[in-house]
Amino acid sequence: MSVRQPATIAVRAGIDSDASHGAVAPPVCLSSTFSFAEFGKPRRHDYSRSGNPTRDLLAEALADLEGGKAATVTATGMGAITTVLQLLRRDDRLVAPLDCYGGTFRLFDAWAKKGAFQLEWVDFQDEQAWQRAVPGARMVWLETPSNPLLRITDIERVAALAHRHGGLVVADNTFLSPALQNPIALGAEIVVHSTTKYINGHSDVVGGAVIAADQGLGEELAWWANCVGITGGAFDSWLTLRGLRTLAVRMRAHQDNVESLIELLERHPAVRRIHYPGLATHPGHLIARRQQSGFGAMLSFELYDGEAAVRRFVDGLETISLAESLGGVETLIAHPSTMTHAAMSAEDQARAGLAPGLLRLSVGLEAVEDLGADILRALDRAESVSQRVKHHGAR
Repeated sequence: MSVRQPATIAVRAGIDSDASHGAVAPPVCLSSTFSFAEFGKPRRHDYSRSGNPTRDLLAEALADLEGGKAATVTATGMGAITTVLQLLRRDDRLVAPLDCYGGTFRLFDAWAKKGAFQLEWVDFQDEQAWQRAVPGARMVWLETPSNPLLRITDIERVAALAHRHGGLVVADNTFLSPALQNPIALGAEIVVHSTTKYINGHSDVVGGAVIAADQGLGEELAWWANCVGITGGAFDSWLTLRGLRTLAVRMRAHQDNVESLIELLERHPAVRRIHYPGLATHPGHLIARRQQSGFGAMLSFELYDGEAAVRRFVDGLETISLAESLGGVETLIAHPSTMTHAAMSAEDQARAGLAPGLLRLSVGLEAVEDLGADILRALDRAESVSQRVKHHGAR
């Protein structure tokens, strides 16, 4: 078969694979168990926790899209992370970004305190810090762009250093999806996704995936997912497969909307700073240009008046929903300090750079005129009296 483009892989995932009836869209296989061909001869599938035809189609598509050899579909994104952590032993050291997703932070911290592995939090924006920490680590966890500050880590350079010292590199690619970044091509051994987000794209399925660059490693991860019992269900896999088919076109439209909203945010006096790697002023802009094929549809911005401004901003939104999660067709906004990263202590939040006035925006596919009008009204509400006087006085 000729080499296919990512958009084609996503669209054709599972299409015309039904040998029984010739159904173009693959049927969902809801059976929990499968009969043996005869005594001592199981078929390809014997029990849906271990393997399911519908889940296999999604796993194969994700492995193809990420350039991996094998993929395991899990029930949640946190299930995917949990699967990867099974590779670590008590004396192994895990190096992880101190500004990672709050759920990841909570899990790593809790397991390290139980003695499951040794944990070292690192600021990957500090080159000297990661250069010191990576050698000798059994596993290096990367999140780029990071959640929620959209910080960029040079996957290729970190992976090269880790490999010289026998370490595994894991990259959480949830914010970009395989449509915009392929960490395996940059040296990562494992890629993790919350498929709840862009891969499904419709905020109606919770799921996760682990993709391995090596077949043997992929089989080990699949063994653990089956053993622990956190593989995904057939119907959830079918829905995610359906969402995956529009990934490429959705990502293009998401990014088109971001460009217009960035201009609006840059001009408004209520905004202290914007975190988006597509901006030339972003510290990771050049790395993002090199290792990504797009800048994504996630951005965060900080309001001058802190949490008080956040409350004014979200009170009255019409086209944007205040909710956790991201990557759906609808636009969502979250306050990381009290929502997605609430599990982190105030000290850990401060160390990670999460300010009280920070908002994270997942830009959806609504008409950009409606999104822009909603955001402009919200920014006007968020602008403090002193800012307004100063701004209009300057005119």
